[in-house]
Amino acid sequence: MLTGTGVALIVLSPVVGIIPGPGGIPVFAAGLALALKNSDRAKRLFVRAKRRWPKLGELADLGLRRGSAKRRRAKAKESETAD
Repeated sequence: MLTGTGVALIVLSPVVGIIPGPGGIPVFAAGLALALKNSDRAKRLFVRAKRRWPKLGELADLGLRRGSAKRRRAKAKESETAD
């Protein structure tokens, strides 16, 4: 049920984006968050896309406030200071 709602929000985000203001971006982010929380298939597709486009995946992780992004940044800082 929630996965379907997330997918519906993702599909509706371009329609909402036509309206003046940044309406499409929060709607897309909310739909993506719902889909990722409730669907294993969406998680696999998201991981595959992040591997293909790492910079965009990093931005998506930051926008969704995912814990994995915080761990990767902390690990990268540790390795930089160790060098």
